[in-house]
Amino acid sequence: MTTWLKAAVAGCLLCLTACSGTTFVYNRLDTILPWYLDDYVELNGTQERQLEEILRPFLDWHRQQELPRYVELLNQVDSSLDKEVTPAELAKIFDEMQVAWLRLEQESLDGLLELGASLSDVQVQEFLAYLRERQSEYEEEYLTRSEAEYREETYDSFADTVEDYLGRLSVEQRESLRQASAGFERSDEVWLQERAASIERLAVMLQREPGWQQRVREAIERRGETVSPRYQQVYEHNLEVVFAAVAGVLNSRSQRQDRHLREELAGLRADLQTLIAQGAALPPDSA
Repeated sequence: MTTWLKAAVAGCLLCLTACSGTTFVYNRLDTILPWYLDDYVELNGTQERQLEEILRPFLDWHRQQELPRYVELLNQVDSSLDKEVTPAELAKIFDEMQVAWLRLEQESLDGLLELGASLSDVQVQEFLAYLRERQSEYEEEYLTRSEAEYREETYDSFADTVEDYLGRLSVEQRESLRQASAGFERSDEVWLQERAASIERLAVMLQREPGWQQRVREAIERRGETVSPRYQQVYEHNLEVVFAAVAGVLNSRSQRQDRHLREELAGLRADLQTLIAQGAALPPDSA
């Protein structure tokens, strides 16, 4: 199952995974994110300090503005479980997740473009080399699979993701997910084609000719226009399959599974509310 399809399943069921470590991880994003970025490009000391200055207001904004939105979305999910869940309701939840992601992207874009302007040509090539290496690894991992292997791995990923939220699935529920998986259109090839094309478009923009930052902004705004019709068709079809399958499993859940799911929701909601309260108690510029 490709990354976006996993996100769709998770989005249907909750948006985020509840766990006891949520607040611990979140409160250390200012140190985790630079470490994660090091996978893409090695920053010098000045750039690391610049990144810290970018992250501070971004994380303050996220804690103050976005976390309350997530709590509200969790409340909506919880309420939807009191009646029969429909694929349309799950699609709406997923759409709200996508909008939340777009807000994150928009809020962080100026800072990332500022950081991008400070990269040397060597660092830019290092970044692009990393993306292309990952592309080759993905192609080797995904495109060499037989049709039978693709179907089995897709089903396993689908069932495991659903089980993360509901606990152990029944034989009937697993069979319904297997049948749904058989209805997926194979997405790995078209996804990798789109990814490769986007890397090459980015490589052109990162030559950083005058006006490159505005061209990046415009490319992000218009990216829906650049994907192939085939990719869009596969994406939309597979999402419909996910929404229908997850709705079916949710509507067949046992009391034990319902309790498991609601405990997941309650745990994550409590974590988010703790983070919001911590942010409100901190002095300015220290959240």
